[in-house]
Amino acid sequence: MALGPRLDLRQSQSLVMTPQLQQAIRLLALSNLELETFIGQALEANPLLDAGDIRADDAPPQPLEEFPAEPGADSMAEGDAALDIDLSALDRDRDTGDSEWGGALSAGGPGEEGLSIDERGAGEGPSLSDHLHAQIGAVAGDAREALIAATLIDLIDDAGYLTAPLSETADLLGVPLAEVERALALVQSLDPTGVGARTLAECLALQAKEADRYDPCMARLIDNLDLLARGEIARLRRMCDVDEDDFSDMLAELRSYDPKPGLAFDGAGEAAIVPDILLSPAPRGDGWDIQLNEATLPRAVVNRAYYVELRGGCTDKQSRAWLSEQLAEANWLIKALDQRARTILKVAAEIVKQQDGFFRRGVSELRPLTLRTVADAIEMHESTVSRVTSNKYIACPRGTFELKYFFTSGVASADGEGASSEAVKAAIRELIDAEDPRKILSDDTLVTMLKDRGFDLARRTVAKYREAMGIGSSVQRRRAKKLANLTR
Repeated sequence: MALGPRLDLRQSQSLVMTPQLQQAIRLLALSNLELETFIGQALEANPLLDAGDIRADDAPPQPLEEFPAEPGADSMAEGDAALDIDLSALDRDRDTGDSEWGGALSAGGPGEEGLSIDERGAGEGPSLSDHLHAQIGAVAGDAREALIAATLIDLIDDAGYLTAPLSETADLLGVPLAEVERALALVQSLDPTGVGARTLAECLALQAKEADRYDPCMARLIDNLDLLARGEIARLRRMCDVDEDDFSDMLAELRSYDPKPGLAFDGAGEAAIVPDILLSPAPRGDGWDIQLNEATLPRAVVNRAYYVELRGGCTDKQSRAWLSEQLAEANWLIKALDQRARTILKVAAEIVKQQDGFFRRGVSELRPLTLRTVADAIEMHESTVSRVTSNKYIACPRGTFELKYFFTSGVASADGEGASSEAVKAAIRELIDAEDPRKILSDDTLVTMLKDRGFDLARRTVAKYREAMGIGSSVQRRRAKKLANLTR
């Protein structure tokens, strides 16, 4: 066998995703609001597209063959092929071309509580940083102090706390530490009270000073918050050297302070969650009426009259080829939008069918559901279902929920069908909310009570769900309720 360089010819097959197909896959994952931005860019780029009035149930646009291609317009061949959207092709991952893409759930899906419209941020306003910067000019002594204060404001997190040591800021600006400390005092005098603190104790102390309640007793209480957290009330009262009535008043005052003053501005600049799908009881019968939110669904149509006008002015082969390409892209985009709308409605309808009990009776009826279950029912791939349910919200009589919310893991139940983890969490919260303050329920007791309701769970599973909901142990709840009784 001779050793040396040589040339070989090999023939192989590979899946090549066209830009149009990649675009169709991206469209599936976009919410209506994100799609609006995308359509706006398409309207600017393609002169044949106009904002119009189309619906998901309208017939697809007329095929491109209605407008005959000019001889030599090579781009038309690709445009014609792009009009035939293959759903199996959409099931492939846009990056790898792999039809076995797993479609893992994105963050913010199963296990998270769905929020109703009223619970979500609505309206717009200044951020915490903007609010603080607007106050600096009126209180700063000079431009140097204002610059240092502005630098400190930029280091404050969303909760209102200063996240960097003062020494680092002094080194960064090349100023004495004393000047940075004076600038911090200036920042801490701004609204809201407590902003610019470096610790929880400092934040509460600033608010106590503002309320003229920062006496030596309150100072000792704030300096020993760890004892308060551990429920060592008697020891803490002796340290403060006050009677029970005064101590109760101090605790009530302390609990009225805001431990995270910056969060009042945290969601002020965020837009409200706008649902992509609207669900309402059917006017007749016991079914559901499912439709896309037309108020946020962008629409586009081909301006065919303008096409004819432009085509009459195209005298050379290159111009006519460009115009044909624009028409092909416009027709393809409209059909892709139509297919997207149909796919979203198909997936949403199956989710509503699978979770009918939730929409009628609440979270206790939420069933375990996987992407594969929905995908098999509608004869699509899991990856398509995952893309469709990403960043999509459905508004129903019970509130607004992300579609991912309805995909939950299951636990064993007495009926053998299994129960959703969300239904189990709801049952645990209900039992704990109704417990007697004098007889706090342990995890073992919760296991027994849940078994009576048909949930067969281990104690460690109950503890895991309880901790996931931010509910303390029986010992922690007993101390918290004892503290609450003292502040009444």
